[in-house]
Amino acid sequence: MKNLRRKALATASALVLGAGLAAVAGSPATGGATGAESTFLVLAPQGGKADLAVARVAAADGTVVANYHQIGVMVVRSANPDFVTDVAGAGVESVAPTAGLGTVLDEGDTVEMTAAQIAEATGDPTAEPLYGQQWDLPMIDLPRAHAVTTGSPDVVVGVLDSGISSSHPDLATQIAKDKSTSCVGGVVDTAEAAWNPTTSDHGTHVAGTIAAALNGVGVAGVAPGVKVAAVKVVDNELYIYPEAAVCGFIWAAEHGMQLTNNSYYIDPWQLNCRNDARQRPVWQAVQRAIRYAQNKGVLTVAAAGNSNFDLAHKFVDPDSPNNGIPEVRGVNGACVVLPAEAPGVLTVSAVGPTGEKSHYSSYGQGVIDVAAPGGDSRIRTRGATSTTADAILSTTFNTVTRTNGWGWKQGTSMASPHVAGVAALALSAHPGMTPGQLASFLARTAGSKRCPAGRYDPIPLIPTGADFTATCQGGTRNGFYGAGMVNAYDAVK
Repeated sequence: MKNLRRKALATASALVLGAGLAAVAGSPATGGATGAESTFLVLAPQGGKADLAVARVAAADGTVVANYHQIGVMVVRSANPDFVTDVAGAGVESVAPTAGLGTVLDEGDTVEMTAAQIAEATGDPTAEPLYGQQWDLPMIDLPRAHAVTTGSPDVVVGVLDSGISSSHPDLATQIAKDKSTSCVGGVVDTAEAAWNPTTSDHGTHVAGTIAAALNGVGVAGVAPGVKVAAVKVVDNELYIYPEAAVCGFIWAAEHGMQLTNNSYYIDPWQLNCRNDARQRPVWQAVQRAIRYAQNKGVLTVAAAGNSNFDLAHKFVDPDSPNNGIPEVRGVNGACVVLPAEAPGVLTVSAVGPTGEKSHYSSYGQGVIDVAAPGGDSRIRTRGATSTTADAILSTTFNTVTRTNGWGWKQGTSMASPHVAGVAALALSAHPGMTPGQLASFLARTAGSKRCPAGRYDPIPLIPTGADFTATCQGGTRNGFYGAGMVNAYDAVK
C-alpha cells in the first residue's frame, strides 16, 4: 500500500457581504479553539428554512458567524463544551466541530529563478522572456490555441487557494479584484490585503499557470485573456478548514465565476468517510456547496493528489491524519477524496515532461477525468537525480522577502490549473456550455493516452528506495490519464 500522506503542492477585519452571502456579527472563525471557543458546522435540512436551526444554535450558547442559507450550512462559534449535544434536535440535521479537521497545505518546494537566470532568458522584448522554459505549454497544443483565442475577460476562474499576489507584474492586470475575497474561517473579507498571500505562494503559482499576462514579462498563462479571482481558503498556519472551502464554493457561485481551481484537499484524513459520524457533516456541507455552485454554472476542477494512490481501490488508510499522529483504519467505497471525488468535479492527474504519469500522481479508473502537465523532476533520470526545469515554471511570491518572481513547483496542484486554463479557453471560444457540457467537451477533445504495459515503475533509481510502482487499468479511458491529455487547440477550434 502506498504512502497516503498527500501534498497539496503544490490560509479579522470588517466583514463585507457579497450577494447571497449572509454574515452574522461575531468573531471570524479560525477553525480551531480561540480561548474556550470552538468552531462548528451546523447543517439544517436542505431545501427548508434554517430558522429552527438558528434558534437551536442560540439556545445552545452558539453564535452564527456565517449563514450559507442557500445550502442550509452555518458556521458557528461556541464555548459551550456540550454544544454538539445541546444543539441537536428538530431543525438540525447534523453538526460537527471543525477543530482537528483542518488539513495542512504542504505546498512543496518552490525553486525560484535567480536574477541572472531571468536576465539570461530575456530576448525578444515583444515575447514572454521565459516562455522557452515552459515545456508544458506546447505539450497541450497551446501555441495553436492562442492563434485562435487567448481567452475572454468575461470568463473568470476562481482560484481557491492561499491567495494571489496582486502586485505581481504578470498578474496585476489579470485579477478580478471585485470578485476576490478571503474565506478563511468561513467568513468573507474582501479587503485586498486579506486575499493576498501571507505565508504561501501556492495560489500565486497556480494563478500564473492559468492566466499570466502576455505583456513581455516573465511567463505566459494558458488563458492570458481571462481573469482570475483570488478566493483565499488557506490560513496563516497553512491549514484548510472545511468551512473555508464551503465559503469559497458559495462565493464563486454568487459572483459570476464559471470555473474554480482546487489544488488542495479537505480534511486531514486522506479520505473523507460518509459513514463516519465525525466526517459525515463535512461531506454533506462540501457536497452541498459544490452542487450549488454547479447549479449556478460553475465547473469545479480539482487535483487528484500526490500519493501515487489508486483512488479506485481503497481498502486501508494507513498514514492519516496529516495534522497529528498517523493511524491505520480500514476504508471502503463510502470514503472519498474531497473535493476531487465529489460528484460533478473534473479530476486531474499529472504528467511529467515525457508525457507519462508523474511518479507521485494519484490515479484510478473511473476517478481521473483528464491529465495535464504537473511536472516531474525525477522521471527523465529514472529517479537518480532531480532536474528542476522538469517541474512547472510559473509566478511566485517570496513570503519572507515579500517580493515577486518566477519559479518551479510540481504536483497535481500544477496540473489542475492547466485544465482550468484550457476550460477557460473553451468557454471563451464556445460560450454558454453548462458545467456538465464543459467537462464532457474537455474529455472529448483530450488526446487519448493508453496505459503502459505491466507494472509502471518510473523512478526505480530514486536514492530513498521508495516504491512508486503503479498499475494502470482501462483502455481508451483509463486510470492514469482518464480521457487523455487536455488539448487547448482542439478545445477552441
